[in-house]
Amino acid sequence: MRDEGRTVSDITRGLMRELGLTTVFGNPGTTEVPFLTGWPDDFHYVLGLQESVVVAMADGYAQSRREPVLVNLHSAGGVGHALGAIFTAYRNRTPMIVTAGQQTRTLMFDEPFLGATDATTFPKPYVKWSYEPARAADVPAALVRAHQLATTPPYGPVFVSIPADDWDEPGVPVAARPRIAPPAPAPEAVADLAEALRSCHRPAFVVGPAVDAENAVDEMVELADGTGAEVWAAPMSPRCSFPEDHPRFAGFLQPEQRAVADALGGYDLLVVWGAPAFTYHVYRGEAETALPETILVHDDPEVLARARQGRGVLGGLGHAVRQVNAQVGQVRRAEPVGPAETEKPAAGSPMSAAYVFDAISGALPSGAVVVEETPSHRNDLHEHFPIRSTDGGFFTGFSGALGYGIGASVGVALADRSRRTVALLGDGASMYGIQAVWTAVREQAPVTFVIMDNARYAAVAVLGEAAGGSKLPGVELGGIDFAALATSLGCPATRVEHPEELSAALDQEFTDRTGPSLLHVTVDAGQRYLY
Repeated sequence: MRDEGRTVSDITRGLMRELGLTTVFGNPGTTEVPFLTGWPDDFHYVLGLQESVVVAMADGYAQSRREPVLVNLHSAGGVGHALGAIFTAYRNRTPMIVTAGQQTRTLMFDEPFLGATDATTFPKPYVKWSYEPARAADVPAALVRAHQLATTPPYGPVFVSIPADDWDEPGVPVAARPRIAPPAPAPEAVADLAEALRSCHRPAFVVGPAVDAENAVDEMVELADGTGAEVWAAPMSPRCSFPEDHPRFAGFLQPEQRAVADALGGYDLLVVWGAPAFTYHVYRGEAETALPETILVHDDPEVLARARQGRGVLGGLGHAVRQVNAQVGQVRRAEPVGPAETEKPAAGSPMSAAYVFDAISGALPSGAVVVEETPSHRNDLHEHFPIRSTDGGFFTGFSGALGYGIGASVGVALADRSRRTVALLGDGASMYGIQAVWTAVREQAPVTFVIMDNARYAAVAVLGEAAGGSKLPGVELGGIDFAALATSLGCPATRVEHPEELSAALDQEFTDRTGPSLLHVTVDAGQRYLY
C-alpha cells in the first residue's frame, strides 16, 4: 500500500542506507536533479567528469570492497558514454547498480529532448537485468530487485531507468533484502574432485579471478601445497589469485589455445578454479597437444556450458575450495621447482618497461595495491613485477576495452585509504579516462599514477604486424605532456626520463605522500612480442 507521508525519494534513500549504497559515483544532468535535491549529509557523491570514468571508478571501488556500488548517469547520452566501461564491469563480474535519469513521464509520449527511447534496451546485453518501472511507486522495489540480482552469482551490473518526476511521488514501502550467498557445490561433485586429486600423478591448477574475489587465496595456497599441484594463472585474469612468488606458481597462460595446450599437456589432471576456460585473444590454428582430464569449478552455468571438454562443478569458489581442502588431505608429490629467476633488467636511456617495473616493485611499500592497464608491457609486468598479495592486491580489466585502469585506481584508493594504490598505466590507455585525475585530487585519493609513455599504441602495432599488417596508421602518439596535464588538474606531477630520476621520484612517492600524484615516465618504444 502507498505511504502518503513518504515519497519515492524518501523510501529509496532509506533503502540505500540499509543496503550500504550511500557512496554514489555519478555525473549529473537535469534529469538527475530530483534524485540529488536535498542530498543527505551521510551520503557521499563522488563526481566524475565523464561517464565512462564514473563507471570505472565505481568498478574499482566495488571490486576492492567486494561489495555492490551504485552509479548515477544522465539519460541516454550519459549511458552511451558509459557503455564501454559497463562492458568492462560485466566482464569483471562487478556487482553494480547503474541508474539513469529519464525525462518526465508527462513528456515521454512526445519523444522529448534528452529522452531515452527504449531506455532498457540500450545497455543490453552487458547488464544482467534492465528495467524502467511502470509506475513511480515501484522505484524502491526496482532498487531492491536490482541489488538482489547484481549481488547474486554470477555477479554483474544491472540497469534501472528512472523518470525524473518519479522521485517526488508517493512511494510504496518495501523491505531491504540481504544478499544471497554463493551456492555450495553438490557434495558428490566435491567428493569426486577430491578423489581425482588424490589419485592423479601430476595435477595442475588454473586459477581465475573468482578465487581472489571470494577471498579464498589462502585456502587455494593450502590446497596446492596439500595436493602438490602446480598453479597457473588463467589467460588475461584481472585478479591475483595465487601469490606469484610461491614455489608452486608455474606462470601465466597465454591467450592462445596452442600455447595453452603446450603448457598444460604434460599433466594428467587439470582443475580450473573460477576462470573461463579459456580466454583467447588470437587464433593460430587448432592445438596439436591434447589437454588432460579437466574439471572446471565455477558459479556460472554458462561458463561451464561453454567449455569444450571436461566436467563441471557448479558452486561458489569459496565453498568449493574449502570443502575440497577438507576432504583431500595431504598427498605426497615431488617438491616444486619454483619460479625461475629472471635477469635483472639493465638501466638505460630511455628506460625499458622491464626496468621501470623492476624499480617500482623494489620500492613498493608493503600492503600497497596495484591497478594495471599496460597492455603493451604485460609480459614485462609478469616477469619483473610479481604480485605477492593474497587479499585484493591487484586489479586490471577483463574486457580489453581501454580506460579501466586510471578510473578504477581512484575507486580502489577510495575503497581503502589506509593503503596506497599504484596505477601502472600505458600512455594510450590513460587518455581514455584522464579526467579521473581531477576526481583523485578532489577526493584526495591515496593513488600514484605511473604513466609509461612509449609514444604509441604499441599493442596494436605489434599484434597488427604479427598478423601480417604493415604501414598501420593510427598507432603513433607522442607529444602529450602528462605532467603538465596532471598539474593543470591540480595533481602534483613529475616527468621522469632517466634511472636516477626514477629512483628519486619513487623515494618521494612512497615516503610521505598522502594524496594523489603522477609520474610521467618515458620508456623505450621498442616492443617485445606479446604472445
